[in-house]
Amino acid sequence: MSTPTTAYRADRTTERLDALVADIREAVGRGLPPDLTAHLVGECLAPHITAADLLTDGQREGDPERYRQHLLHAEHDGSFSVVGLVWLPGQYTPVHDHVSWCVTGVHEGAEHERRYRLVPAAAPGGAARLVATEDLVNLRGTVCGFAPPGDIHRVWNGGTETAISLHVYGADISRLGTSVRRVYELPADR
Repeated sequence: MSTPTTAYRADRTTERLDALVADIREAVGRGLPPDLTAHLVGECLAPHITAADLLTDGQREGDPERYRQHLLHAEHDGSFSVVGLVWLPGQYTPVHDHVSWCVTGVHEGAEHERRYRLVPAAAPGGAARLVATEDLVNLRGTVCGFAPPGDIHRVWNGGTETAISLHVYGADISRLGTSVRRVYELPADR
């Protein structure tokens, strides 16, 4: 359950999603640093995230084997992508970080998240380890963003119902195939 299926490209869109993409395009086009861009994109996402007309029925479909990614939009110049993630109960990501800034918003259900900090080896030849710094439950309507470094986390659906979230990445996910830069298999304190 820890690896997503291939990102399914949306075959159609909604007027609301088109409006959201236009807002994101304007924010990203300002050319600000990653952390400020993530903040602006979060402001764009917030008024749309819980709208019933944001996604089509097909974009709300999950996969019984693993969380499913629906590629909703990839900007022609590669500056951002919008992905819908559908999480059935118990589905999760590995501990990972990202290739770019990221903004997430919970459309339906709740997304659980554990954030980590990488602690370098204490001695030469020793092993680095991860330290959990925060546990969050992002409920419907929650929007948050971050930019590397310091974006190591694990996400899962800890509830009993389907969870759906939108993730906006400052990268071309249609070309890269993933937003994950690195998966961490280091010891973690929890």
